[in-house]
Amino acid sequence: MNPFTLLIKPSGSDCNLDCKYCFYKNRAPEIGRGKQRMSNEVLECLIRDYLKLGFENSSFSWQGGEPTLMGLDFYKKVVELQKQYGKAGRHISNALQTNAVLLDDNWCSFLAENKFLVGISIDGPKELHDYYRVNLSGNGSFDKVFSAIKLCKKHKVEFNVLVLLNRKNADYPDEILDFFLANKIKFLQFIPCVEVDPQTGNIADFSVTPEQYGNFFCRTFDRWYEYGPQKLSIRDFESIVSWCIYGKHTICTFNKKCSDYMVVEHSGDCFVCDFFVEPKWRLGNILNTPIEKLFNSSKKKSFARCKTKLSDKCLLCSYLDVCRGGCLKDRAPLEKDKYNGENYFCKSYKQFFEYTMPKFMHIAASISSNRTQF
Repeated sequence: MNPFTLLIKPSGSDCNLDCKYCFYKNRAPEIGRGKQRMSNEVLECLIRDYLKLGFENSSFSWQGGEPTLMGLDFYKKVVELQKQYGKAGRHISNALQTNAVLLDDNWCSFLAENKFLVGISIDGPKELHDYYRVNLSGNGSFDKVFSAIKLCKKHKVEFNVLVLLNRKNADYPDEILDFFLANKIKFLQFIPCVEVDPQTGNIADFSVTPEQYGNFFCRTFDRWYEYGPQKLSIRDFESIVSWCIYGKHTICTFNKKCSDYMVVEHSGDCFVCDFFVEPKWRLGNILNTPIEKLFNSSKKKSFARCKTKLSDKCLLCSYLDVCRGGCLKDRAPLEKDKYNGENYFCKSYKQFFEYTMPKFMHIAASISSNRTQF
């Protein structure tokens, strides 16, 4: 069978921050809220059964909520079980996506020693980050996050940063990029924030607008291209370069199908995607059904096919092959489950592709002819 990744949420949606734009706040009550913790039984089952599949590369991605709420001993147990059930000659990787406020010397020493790739959520410089990313007392979290970044550097933890583009920070592409470059942070990913306000039924006022998103990425592309694509990693841009060279994306947003990973909740319940952790898309539980059967289930395949249901506008678009209608989550967000609806960011994508594709093709040609490294 084709390899796949596990996106594991050992503490479910539980978090020690109270970010104003958090999409877990509208999470279905059937899935669970409040304090959620993965049991040793579920942990051992998922590691044992996943590694039993014998993939050459087995990838564990630990997310939340906030996964560090499990405590450091939980991840020491993770590593022990991976060593116990791993097979000789096979590679195991761990990634941890965190708000970073709990990271200290002990955490960073462990993460470095065990080669965890850490993703740290930070929305730019202090005034932009603290606008929405606040703690349970309503105070900004920037100072703790930035201290954690310094500790990661001190311990040589491999890390990147994740920026959630929202109504506030998307107007400041230069300030954001200058901040990261000044602090020698050169592995970046940008995720657009768009949610529906449950009270009004309209797009939430913290969501980035299509105009903001398009302008942000065009300006950031110019800066990236000028700085040197081989010296600054921006995940979205590297995916497009990959598509130009190999015809394949490295991120799921623009893939033809949504089928490369599966979500495992703290309870062992599995879902098709982190944006679709809802009763409709529950696949089953790993304590009752083997992981490979859940991943290859008819419901998982049905969800993967949803990505191919494109709007008429998409079918006529000259950028269909590179875009594939974007993320299902962003298709007609005000009309739930309309998978063939127009993407909220359609205008953004068209603006970006029209502005950048000639230069992307030039970068791809340079790489293919071995004139530069990427």
